[in-house]
Amino acid sequence: MTHAPASPSTILVTGCAGFIGSHVAHALLDRGDEVVGIDNINDYYDPNLKYARLARLEPRRGFRFERLDIADRRAMESLFETHRFSRVVHLAAQAGVRYSIENPHAYVQSNIVGFQNILDGCRHAFVRGEGCTHLVYASSSSVYGGNAKLPFSVNDSVDHPLSLYAASKKANELFAHTYSHLFGLPTTGLRFFTVYGPWGRPDMALFLFTRNILEGKPIPVFNHGRHRRDFTYIDDIVEGVIRTLDRTAQPNPAFDPALPDPGTSSAPWRVYNIGNSRPVELLDYIRAIEKATGRSATLEMLPMQPGDVPDTFADTAALAADTGFRPSTPVEEGVARFVEWYRAHYRV
Repeated sequence: MTHAPASPSTILVTGCAGFIGSHVAHALLDRGDEVVGIDNINDYYDPNLKYARLARLEPRRGFRFERLDIADRRAMESLFETHRFSRVVHLAAQAGVRYSIENPHAYVQSNIVGFQNILDGCRHAFVRGEGCTHLVYASSSSVYGGNAKLPFSVNDSVDHPLSLYAASKKANELFAHTYSHLFGLPTTGLRFFTVYGPWGRPDMALFLFTRNILEGKPIPVFNHGRHRRDFTYIDDIVEGVIRTLDRTAQPNPAFDPALPDPGTSSAPWRVYNIGNSRPVELLDYIRAIEKATGRSATLEMLPMQPGDVPDTFADTAALAADTGFRPSTPVEEGVARFVEWYRAHYRV
């Protein structure tokens, strides 16, 4: 199979019809990169929302979409044979903590088998000198699992996941490290902290709460609203992704195998937290939604859900030191932007 002409700015974005992936693709196109986006448009949540995100991308110059499943090994091999990607942003995954308890095999297929296929595509291209000089992939704050020390730091151990979703993301980091060590492939994992904003996922609290409040329905409030989340606005996440993409992972020259740092390596491998670093109690988050919608919520208080953690709080010192990036969007502002989008998109 012949290769497409090499281009230093052709970037693969997996999960391009997803929440984060679609925003990242727009930002890359805005700055002049060419983007090949792939997605399998599965039905984990309403595919119409995924098609709507895709409809905004497809007319854009420099964008090409291919409907592919990352768990399809032959399709992934063909994709990497057809295109020469300069770099790869891997955001496709089976998301959701609670869903992983009910449907574990979906996570193994997408988050383990699919990630392996992406790694292999990058590795072969990188070793041949045909691009893929940096793989940036989505990890999750869920990897911190049962950790009680706050804020969560990339220098902390993450060996106690509380859900299969979290375990699959931890596995991604381990797989990536092995490829960075064996083949010199630079890889960076990004531990996202509760991403929210326009075009967000319907299974996330902000979307669910906004819809129910506007429809006059009660909202389920787990852990009686006492847990805190490091809610991070989508524009901040995207800036962090792109800054990281542009800074190829390097070995840590000070890495000491006798006292190994969980966040760095003697290989070109890094992990970073991307969070707002300002945890918000769930009840305060609900108050921000009430203010933005101009309506009061009816709360249905419930116990903690299996697989959930009480609090998340990102230590982003490593990301700030290496890229200069610090999130800047207050929760009240981000929630208001989401509600404005929701009303317009669903004509509420």
